Amino acid sequence: MTQPGPSNKPDESARTSRRWMWALTAVAAVLAVAVAVLIVVVVRSESDDRGAVPTPSASSTATPSTSPTATESATPSVTPTEPTPTEPTSTPPARFGYQPLWPFAGVEEAAVWQQAYRDGGHQPWHLDAGLVARRFTQGYLGYEEVNRVLRVAISDDEAWVDVGLRLPDGKPSTAAVLHLAKIGTGSYAPWEVVGTKDSTLSLTTPRYGARVTSPMAVGGRITGVDESLVVRVLRLGTGEVGHSPGIPAGGQNSPWSTTMPFAAPAGGVLTIAVSTGGHVAGVERFAITGVRVAS
Repeated sequence: MTQPGPSNKPDESARTSRRWMWALTAVAAVLAVAVAVLIVVVVRSESDDRGAVPTPSASSTATPSTSPTATESATPSVTPTEPTPTEPTSTPPARFGYQPLWPFAGVEEAAVWQQAYRDGGHQPWHLDAGLVARRFTQGYLGYEEVNRVLRVAISDDEAWVDVGLRLPDGKPSTAAVLHLAKIGTGSYAPWEVVGTKDSTLSLTTPRYGARVTSPMAVGGRITGVDESLVVRVLRLGTGEVGHSPGIPAGGQNSPWSTTMPFAAPAGGVLTIAVSTGGHVAGVERFAITGVRVAS
C-alpha cells in the first residue's frame, strides 16, 4: 500500500495571494496612470482657459486722451501758425521816391485803389503804363492831338513811355517821353506819372520837387525855329490854376523863361507843363515837372 505524500494546499494559498498582490499592483498602477492623466488634463484645461483672455496689442491699445503715457508727449504735434512778435501783421505803406503828379496824390491814395482792384477789378488801366501815359496826356494835360503811345520801356518799377502823334505824311512823331514809376507795394502797385525825360524842350526852373510861391519863375531850354511856348500850371483834383501863353522862343539849345502866377493852397502838388507847336499840330512837343506849394 502506497503511503500518501504531503498535502499541496498551502502552495495554492500562496499562489493565490501572489496573484491578488499582482492584481492590486496592476490596479494601483492603472489608477496612478489615470490620476496622472487626469491631472494633466485638468492643468491643460486651466491653462487653455487662461489663454482665452485677450491680450492688448500695439494696434488695439487705446491711450486715454485725458492722461498721456510716459512715451506720449502732452504737447500737440501740430500747432497753429501765428505771427512772431517781430513779424508785422500788415505791410506799412512804402515811401515814394518821386513827386507824385497823376493819377494819385500819394501812396495812401494808391493803396485805396489797390484794395478796390483786388475786391472787384476796379479801373485795371492803372496797371498799364501806356494807358496811364496816354490818359495823362490827353485827359489831364488836355493835349488831345497827342493820341498815340509809340514806345514803352519798362525797367523794374519804372517806365518810360513815348507819346506822340502821326504827322501829315504818316510818320509818327514823339511829343514827349513820360517817366512813370510804380507807387505803393504788392503785386498790383499802379503806375504814377512823375515827370518827363527831356531833350529838345526842357523845363528846369523851378527844380523838380521844389517848394514854390506865386508868382514863380519858370524856364528851361529849347531847340527849334519860330517856337511859341505855352506854360500851364495844374493841380490834381482842381485842374488848371495858372496859364501863360505865347512865349516866343527858338534857336539851338536856347534858354527861355517867364514869370508865372498861380492860385493854389499851401501844401498842394502842382504840375508845370510847357508845350510848343503850331507847325503841323497845336502841341508837337512838351515837357513837365512837379513842385509843391510852400506853406
